[in-house]
Amino acid sequence: MATMLYSATMSLDGFIAGPDGDMSWLTEHLGPNPEAEGLVDRIGALLVGNRTFRGDDPNKGDPEREGAFGGRWTGPQIVLTHHIPDTAVPDVTFVGDLGGAVAAAKAAAGDKYVNVLGADVARQCLEAGELDEILVLIAPVMLGDGVRLFDHPGGTDVRLERLSLTEAPTATNLWLRVRR
Repeated sequence: MATMLYSATMSLDGFIAGPDGDMSWLTEHLGPNPEAEGLVDRIGALLVGNRTFRGDDPNKGDPEREGAFGGRWTGPQIVLTHHIPDTAVPDVTFVGDLGGAVAAAKAAAGDKYVNVLGADVARQCLEAGELDEILVLIAPVMLGDGVRLFDHPGGTDVRLERLSLTEAPTATNLWLRVRR
């Protein structure tokens, strides 16, 4: 059965995107990282939030690197959205509810990871008890504002267990398991 993994590159002060979803800051931090590079082959499907799917790509305009994981990802993408488009997109399934999106992503992933992309859909998965692991690549930069890795107004206590801590030239990698 698929494992639900939320992965993101985050600034030291906790942001995965700048103001208005700006991802341009990320470009200089996309260097060699064996942890991130090895993950791509272990993913069976992506579960993507609508804002992330339609949002800024730090490699936009570079046909060799545009798309998830620097253009290295090919495979099924399940997009959680309330605005399902009329026109089909190759390898993308649009689903209007979290339960249906999780079920579709797990079915598509088989025994590999469902990689969750997007802070809001990750928060929804966590609140629904569907998120199993979190991989944060911590970039040596502080953005000061933007989209937080995890935002829960009023606070919440999410217990995590560290699975591994590794480093690469452009990031410190922290892999965690969600404790239930």
